[in-house]
Amino acid sequence: MNYQVLARKWRPHNFTEVVGQTHVITSLTNALKHNRLHQAYLFTGTRGVGKTTLARILAKAMNCENLQDFNPCGQCDICRAVDEGRFLDLIEVDAASRTKVEDTRDLLDNAQYAPNQGRYKVYLIDEVHMLSGHSFNALLKTLEEPPPHVKFLLATTDPHKIPVTVLSRCLQLNLKRLLPSEIFTQMGFILGQEKIPFEAEALKLISRAADGSMRDGLSLLDQAIVYGNGTVNNNEVHAMLGSIAKQPVESILHALAQADAPAILNQIDDLSQLSPDFSDLLQQLLQFLHRVALVQYVPTTLTHDLDVEVVAHLAKTISPEDVQLYYQIGLLGQKDLELAPDPRSGFEMVMLRMLTFRPVQNGNGQPSQTQQVAPKTQTHPQIQSPQVAPIQKLQPAVQVSNTPQITDDWESIIIGLKGMTKQFASRCVLEHLDESQCLLSLDPEFQSLLDPDSESKLEKALRDLLQKPIKLSIEVKILATHTPAQHVAQAQENRQQAAVDAIYQDPNVVYLQNHFDAQILPETIQPI
Repeated sequence: MNYQVLARKWRPHNFTEVVGQTHVITSLTNALKHNRLHQAYLFTGTRGVGKTTLARILAKAMNCENLQDFNPCGQCDICRAVDEGRFLDLIEVDAASRTKVEDTRDLLDNAQYAPNQGRYKVYLIDEVHMLSGHSFNALLKTLEEPPPHVKFLLATTDPHKIPVTVLSRCLQLNLKRLLPSEIFTQMGFILGQEKIPFEAEALKLISRAADGSMRDGLSLLDQAIVYGNGTVNNNEVHAMLGSIAKQPVESILHALAQADAPAILNQIDDLSQLSPDFSDLLQQLLQFLHRVALVQYVPTTLTHDLDVEVVAHLAKTISPEDVQLYYQIGLLGQKDLELAPDPRSGFEMVMLRMLTFRPVQNGNGQPSQTQQVAPKTQTHPQIQSPQVAPIQKLQPAVQVSNTPQITDDWESIIIGLKGMTKQFASRCVLEHLDESQCLLSLDPEFQSLLDPDSESKLEKALRDLLQKPIKLSIEVKILATHTPAQHVAQAQENRQQAAVDAIYQDPNVVYLQNHFDAQILPETIQPI
């Protein structure tokens, strides 16, 4: 008997055997349970996640003579016929090889006839996005109003290429990429049944390299079994997978956490011997940083991740600020790879950029804002550092007190308030305040802020703040003095003007204006 590859031998024959698509299986079994089968199903997802397999299982369940808990029994004549590929009422078509409109018309000519063996005549069209525009048009009418005994099962890896007129007539089921842990578990089960010895670390490498596809994982497993002469060992899988198995991202991030530039460059040099795709390597690094950031904020996020220990270690080693910085630099560096002289140098520059802009830790363990750069020989006129006196900070007009008391200084009283109550109070002027009464004046410009709710909240806040049974009264009139809000606005204007004056008086800025026609954009100046 000819050898059958693992991906075909261990293809699921019922819903229970399908791995990682619980959300789709639940929808299909409930439809069978309540007899609410749609006329057309569209299975979408990346390669090797079970689109065609689920369509065949559904076709089998629709016609099975003895459903077991809404699962095809696998024992009746119809189930055996489907498994052996001789069930006449399952018409399976590869749209990639039958794209012409004539092929579609010939296919649908027999749709009007009753099924031969089962309850339904099922049309399973794989890679349906490959059909031509005329073929889709020929399919539309039958797809929208098929005979009662006809069901359509469509599968595609690219639903965006399917006309919306077809999508609107289908019930779309999106299959997700499988987790490495799910692929690892299934491969371990298969090797146990096949009685093939294996090492867990080798299966982890294959599970990562499968990139979410069970079929790809089983194909790599087949290759590993042959390469390892009937066993699946860690060393053989490392050699077989090459740069994929090396997991260079982990080593690079460990070196990055230690700010070890030689280690990073040595790692890249080792990888270059395997001719890696540096663009894909940068994407893997971004994905790893994303997982590290998730663990830093939500530690339980990656409980099913095979690399959870490594990710957790990096989450403790690299600060959250550095993770965000590295991610942003890597994200922007992706487009630089195409402009670099070669992909390797572009990737090296991205990594060196991460080290360059990484905040330097000072003696107290706090990040410093600048890094010390070795001075270079001056070949151009040197710009003298200006000896400008530092800008004096504007002192607030009111000294803050932690225990407000009865006083005429309204600003020192309301500094203990919060939120909208403080905003409302800062637009009032204090007229009188004693042990039992507080009289405020409000400018007519802000009369809309005055309502019973705001007044009662301010009165309660003043009572809690001053610990006095104060009765609040507010009258609307033109104010003779400035409000606290106006004082704050004036202070901000003074600080902004001081910053603008400092820029215009800076000798370096003046030099650049005189010699290089530099221009100052006042709107970009912000006080420190």
